[in-house]
Amino acid sequence: MNGVRGTQDDAGATTGPAHDDSPPHDPSPHDADPLADPALDGVELRHLRGFLAVAEERSFTHAADRLRIGQPALTRAVRALETTLGVRLLDRTTRRVALTDAGRRLYADLAPLLPRLAAALRSPAGRPVLRLGFTSLLPAACSTLIAEFKATTGAGVRLVRRDTPLAGLETGESDVVVLRGEVPRDAGLRTTLLFREPRVAAVPRAAAPGSLARRRVLDWAELAELPLVVNTVTGTTRPELWPADRRPRLACTAGNFDEWLEAVAAGHGVGVAPEGVAERHPHPQIRYVRLKNAPPVPVRLALPARDSDPLAERFFTLGGQHRP
Repeated sequence: MNGVRGTQDDAGATTGPAHDDSPPHDPSPHDADPLADPALDGVELRHLRGFLAVAEERSFTHAADRLRIGQPALTRAVRALETTLGVRLLDRTTRRVALTDAGRRLYADLAPLLPRLAAALRSPAGRPVLRLGFTSLLPAACSTLIAEFKATTGAGVRLVRRDTPLAGLETGESDVVVLRGEVPRDAGLRTTLLFREPRVAAVPRAAAPGSLARRRVLDWAELAELPLVVNTVTGTTRPELWPADRRPRLACTAGNFDEWLEAVAAGHGVGVAPEGVAERHPHPQIRYVRLKNAPPVPVRLALPARDSDPLAERFFTLGGQHRP
């Protein structure tokens, strides 16, 4: 009881706690924590990944491309590892990169270990998932970016539609978002431009003035003479886009994309939307007409300027590399 064992005499009576008169145990070097080696203090995971990539590619240039980092950063990482371990791992010349004997031994040990370490670091929370926010329409071009992100990180992507100006970023429902139009300077966000989308006019078939619904092309300036339906929450077109002395009349407003679509279909006015809407949101009461001389719609990735999610940072960086 209470962790104390008694001894028994020949009659079976307990005589009291046993005493161990042996000298205290002196820990041997083998009992020490194998990770408590000062020589390991300066080793970082990025150093090991960098060395492994160079060892397999036999080229700093190709290894840097594989890791999606700059070659100077990769060179510094490998040199830091060599300095910490106190041994040269690679022989470098202007034409080739070769492993030293020490480099070959380290590579043989690391090659099977790093994938297991990556799996162990992912396992506590299961497969990581990035929450990608958008408003009414996720651009088709984002599918390539999402596929590359999944292949690069092994993470999943959950699409989050929110009819709010920042697509759920302001409420913490999204980690990174796709936004159309201009982003307020005081929103506290970092943004990167993905591409620019052409605009189309959404014309009501029944109530369009004159032969407007039969036109194949409209000029941007012509819309200044027509009543305009505006999505004031997530839309990208407002009367202020036209010159101050020649702007369309605001016919009515909508709070989300579906309301905007039905207001146009009901004949309240003409709408303007990104080109992708014509392909993915056909409506029997609406005809989409190509616009010329219309300012394109900027499409951006955005995330918080501070304390953003690490996966969101990866997606954001990858998006910047897809910039046209």
